[in-house]
Amino acid sequence: MPVNQSILLLGVLFGAIGLGYFTYGRKQRAIVPLCAGIILFVLPYLVPNPTALFLVGAGVAIVPFFIRY
Repeated sequence: MPVNQSILLLGVLFGAIGLGYFTYGRKQRAIVPLCAGIILFVLPYLVPNPTALFLVGAGVAIVPFFIRY
């Protein structure tokens, strides 16, 4: 599978956001940010299209703002 610069950049971006959510969710014992962080870690490995990666990653990144558990 060829790796594209867009995929690498988006992977680093969503990985950093995922790390923040994962750390926050673990320390606060909040399940939604914890799961969102794990999904953002794995997402660049599963979605090969940069546009789809951006849309899905942005969607997952805003979920903890709307669901507060």
